[in-house]
Amino acid sequence: MKSSKNASVPIAVIQAKGHSDPDKNLDAAAGSIRKAAQDGAKIIALQELFRSPYFPQYGDQSAFDYAEPLDGPTAQALAKVAKSEKAWIIAPIFEKRSRGLYYNSAIVLNDKGKLAAHYRKLHLPQDAHSFSEKYYFAPGDLGYCVFDTPWARVGLMICWDQWYPEGARIMALQGAEILFYPTAIGWHDSEPKDVAKDQREAWMTMHRSHAIANGVFVAAPNRCGKEGDLTFWGSSMIIEPSGRIVREGSLDKEQILSWVCDLSKIEHQRHGWPFLRDRRVDTYGDLLHRFKA
Repeated sequence: MKSSKNASVPIAVIQAKGHSDPDKNLDAAAGSIRKAAQDGAKIIALQELFRSPYFPQYGDQSAFDYAEPLDGPTAQALAKVAKSEKAWIIAPIFEKRSRGLYYNSAIVLNDKGKLAAHYRKLHLPQDAHSFSEKYYFAPGDLGYCVFDTPWARVGLMICWDQWYPEGARIMALQGAEILFYPTAIGWHDSEPKDVAKDQREAWMTMHRSHAIANGVFVAAPNRCGKEGDLTFWGSSMIIEPSGRIVREGSLDKEQILSWVCDLSKIEHQRHGWPFLRDRRVDTYGDLLHRFKA
């Protein structure tokens, strides 16, 4: 169901710390979702890999024990919450597709508790600072995720995906009005403070640029708290099509950030800055090459 251009959509993103006990994380997430829904939110997003600590900073085979199938504990528990609170839930999971095949994924549960959409992270980080996801996950094979809710058409990607403007553009071209990016990003202990500060600002700038360049709302729930050598910087955001950050989380506190998205602002923004109108698709062929001198 496509939304009316004049619709108002109450959304929320949940910023939380990751604990070692998956059940504790799941119970806390369910409680936060209930509170957000009772405050009026209709689409609620959790952070990346919310049910576990951020294990990709270690190459530890025991972390595969956190993996679960699509209909595993996360889906079963949150389906009940979605149905009772009449809200849609975006819930990232460590997906076990089969023995030895895993994905960094997210499921979308509708207000009847049914699976409405499913996304597998397309871009996987692998670096020297504890973001070693290729050890655990296969690259996503479901393509880009855009789905309809009763209030808005929504796009969904995960964390490292947000550094690629192509993904945001494709989802906008498919009609997405709100882009969600569940995230787990922070500072490594070895990084100088000025470098760390620049990284956070770059992350925020990228999200704002997606909103501006595509004339859409952007919502990014991030982790907070210290885990191993990483300090997750929180700063979860909800951004309007103008690029204005209307809700921003703290660096270190668990929070629920809510906002009512006025979808009429999308058309207003695109009238003023008609980037989609002025695209020169006939000149973009080089984007299909990894590198072309």
